[in-house]
Amino acid sequence: MCGITGWVAYDRDLTVERAVLDSMTATQLCRGPDAGGVHLEPHAALGHRRLAVIDLEGGVQPMTVEHDGRRLATLSYCGEVYNHRELRAELTAAGHRFRTRSDTEVILRAYLEWGEHLAERLNGMFAFAIWDTRTEELLLVRDRMGVKPLHYHPTPDGVVFGSEPKSLLAHPAVRPVVDLDGLRELLAMAPTPGVTPYRGISEVRPGHVVRIRRQGLSARRYWALEAREHTQDLATTIGTVRALLEDIVHRQLDADVPLCSLLSGGLDSSAVTALAARTLRAAGAGPLPSFAVDFAGQSEHFAPDAVRTTPDGPYARLLARHVGADHRVIELDSAALGDPAQRLATLRARDLPGGVGDMDTSLLLLFRGVRERSTVALSGESADELFGGYRWFHDPKAVNAEDFPWAAVLSGMGGTGNGPREQLLDRELLGKLDLAGYRQAHYRAALTEVPHLPDADPLERRMREVTYLNLTRFVSILLDRKDRMSMAAGLEVRVPFCDHRLVQYVFNTPWSMKYFDGREKSLLRAAVRDVLPDVIADRVKSPYPIVQDPHYPELLRGELAVLAAGSSSPALPLLDSRRLADALAPDTDPQSVRLAADLALDLDAWLTEYQVSLEL
Repeated sequence: MCGITGWVAYDRDLTVERAVLDSMTATQLCRGPDAGGVHLEPHAALGHRRLAVIDLEGGVQPMTVEHDGRRLATLSYCGEVYNHRELRAELTAAGHRFRTRSDTEVILRAYLEWGEHLAERLNGMFAFAIWDTRTEELLLVRDRMGVKPLHYHPTPDGVVFGSEPKSLLAHPAVRPVVDLDGLRELLAMAPTPGVTPYRGISEVRPGHVVRIRRQGLSARRYWALEAREHTQDLATTIGTVRALLEDIVHRQLDADVPLCSLLSGGLDSSAVTALAARTLRAAGAGPLPSFAVDFAGQSEHFAPDAVRTTPDGPYARLLARHVGADHRVIELDSAALGDPAQRLATLRARDLPGGVGDMDTSLLLLFRGVRERSTVALSGESADELFGGYRWFHDPKAVNAEDFPWAAVLSGMGGTGNGPREQLLDRELLGKLDLAGYRQAHYRAALTEVPHLPDADPLERRMREVTYLNLTRFVSILLDRKDRMSMAAGLEVRVPFCDHRLVQYVFNTPWSMKYFDGREKSLLRAAVRDVLPDVIADRVKSPYPIVQDPHYPELLRGELAVLAAGSSSPALPLLDSRRLADALAPDTDPQSVRLAADLALDLDAWLTEYQVSLEL
């Protein structure tokens, strides 16, 4: 995995702008700690930071292809293409000659052969930029599910682009300005594809190609979820899901560096770990390393809540023993999670306030621990969105709400304007934001995208909508979080459940099959039951863990008191002074303001660190 960045300007000579490109590229050091490079032409400047995973010696970037001494095109690429060997064979048969084993060169040669339509042929997670010297055009391409990020900012004579906003913000023409819509996008828990909170900075939408020419910018969608009739019976469907998962996991074990799995002991991560361990064992490879996060004292003193009824630790250890994995636990404590330096590190990873507190920080610290022993990790992310694992797939109120289905279930967290996370925000500001109205307007717009089959019964039609919204909106929250936290630690995380073949197939599988035994993720459970202990195959969905130590919210309130006592905090104008005073009162339970304190502290750190200009 890597970090990419660059600048196209048709009205100036970029060969004299090396210092700006170096500054932009340096921001991506965390994504690519192994090597870096830049490429400059009169109207294009490309930067790259590399995390070497395949062909460690040969995959140096930016990579240029020439013919008869004439430069044709240059590539800066982040990601993995899992069918690069098949494409290499096809391109070799077409007359192309390769000098490396890297998938990077396959992409470059594929562009020469198929132009921008190479995107349709790639199986993987990727974001890349190709500058065509012959036509002086830039191509920005992002994978189908948006696993890898790619941002851009149009300029009067071209574009600035990069993996993360920080690389664009290092350019003198791009400023961190956030208006009301930007703040709404940040807080509403309903991300709009292609939109960021920063004014002027957009994302290449998943499954899209953006082309920049002298005449301007254009976008083309090369992939989308489609409505297709499902004709297989249940047994065949279960077998197809299993066959797809086996092929996907096999492909995603391809690496020239140490590889592991992230194992929580839930159905999704256990399925990936079990299939990976089985594949490695069949190939005569050693045991699969696996990693889990835990908190000091939590396994012994776990307290069930409404969504987390059991601790992860015992299940993860059971699965590891079952498949012979080399399992390690990264144990964290409240002091590390509450450390302001770690909050700042997670902020710098996201370039935005996360507002979910210890879940971001613990993920970053977990990934740092994993990175000490592995460079690549397989994850179970996105199975819930695809197979219907979340509570809002099964709660009639959430399913039938005129809103994003997770809104009703997660209202206790935030996104509505009156939830626990927003309780410290200024009332007048919340009125202007109207988060509920913003989210519902975007919900209605999203529904117009959903592809339907004619004559579908009302339940199947509605569950297709719920699944579509999860796969195009909610999943991006988790994929962005996982990408930023993992890449901040220099760790590549792969997500087998985002393989577009599996996504398209399961999207079109009737809800009656996904829920055939009356349980969440029935189809996935049936497809992998034989490789799992029954107690794990039957385990109820449990979200990512949070620290339960009461010392953590006390640490937050201490930080919040420091913020409130200072007159220079840029977050204070966004907060309600009376509610802030109430939150700090001795008789207020720190746990009751935990989410709000996390958001306030995140906002303060963000506004300070990024010197954000708020235009509200």
